[in-house]
Amino acid sequence: MDHGAPPFLPPHPRGYVCYRAPSPPLIDGKLDDLVWEAAPWTDLHCDIEGSLKPDPPLATREKLLWDDDFLYIGAELEEPHVWATLTEHDSVIFRDNDFEIFIDPDGDGQEYYELEVNAFGTLWDLLLTKAYKDGGSAVTGWEAKGIRVAVHVNGTINDPTDVDLGWTLEVAIPWNALADCAHRRTPPLPGDQWRINFSRVEWDVAIQDGRYVKIPGRPEHNWIWSPQWVVDMHRPETWGYLQFSSDTSGSDGFVLDPHWEVRVALHRIYYAQRAFRRESGRWAREISELQLGPFPDPQPELCVTPSLFEASIRTTSPLGETKTWRIAADGRFWSDE
Repeated sequence: MDHGAPPFLPPHPRGYVCYRAPSPPLIDGKLDDLVWEAAPWTDLHCDIEGSLKPDPPLATREKLLWDDDFLYIGAELEEPHVWATLTEHDSVIFRDNDFEIFIDPDGDGQEYYELEVNAFGTLWDLLLTKAYKDGGSAVTGWEAKGIRVAVHVNGTINDPTDVDLGWTLEVAIPWNALADCAHRRTPPLPGDQWRINFSRVEWDVAIQDGRYVKIPGRPEHNWIWSPQWVVDMHRPETWGYLQFSSDTSGSDGFVLDPHWEVRVALHRIYYAQRAFRRESGRWAREISELQLGPFPDPQPELCVTPSLFEASIRTTSPLGETKTWRIAADGRFWSDE
């Protein structure tokens, strides 16, 4: 897992407009309900490092809807050899081929959710108080109470004698399961944007004695919706944006984050400070020590103690409203409302 900084300033992440469901879909894994027709597909998954690596050979995409009770996620995974081994809840599901959901409701990079599902429909639901790079650890005892998961295999699972088309899944996540650590209104208001990403873990396998076996020495492939630019899914700052709409017709447009450049600037300082401390044993006291070059206005400010730092940028909207954006040594990103 790469804990260094992204290799360049990342472009704005992908965005998706999540429309209101006119009626709840049947959670059977098949994605054939009429209610799904108004929901657009996401862009196809790319490599976790984005354009730095070739596109995946197998397609993965999602659809999303919401109502007052649930966030609905449907996914389609092209796969000629569908297999799974894990059947116990809260197993480490990415040891199989899997589909993963990451949700950071308030976009602060902390207290976010991870859900992993394999082709058996086995679920691992966990909470991260903060990212691994910031000393966080997985809270596997957290349960997404009331979650509904269903998988449909278009073929035959664990049968190497035929060629499958793939598998689809549907997940209905209750807003109540996300409320405690969301730190914002659940269900969301129309126009709200949450940070979200989807990952697919794919292992290279061979057929031995009539069963699928991982090829030794080969790492897993990580194919995701919005690129991370490094091999680490636990970078919430580069996850995509999920924008909620009250429309049911699928006609609203996605709105880019007007503060994306501020987010990038503060995360540049955050990663540079981490590198500076590794090399010198202390935090840089002045931004000039980080040798990041000039920043566009408004200029960032830095506050440092022997053990902590906080960088901030104060912005003014076209309407004259001011807001201060901050990032701390533990990776938390937030604004003073």
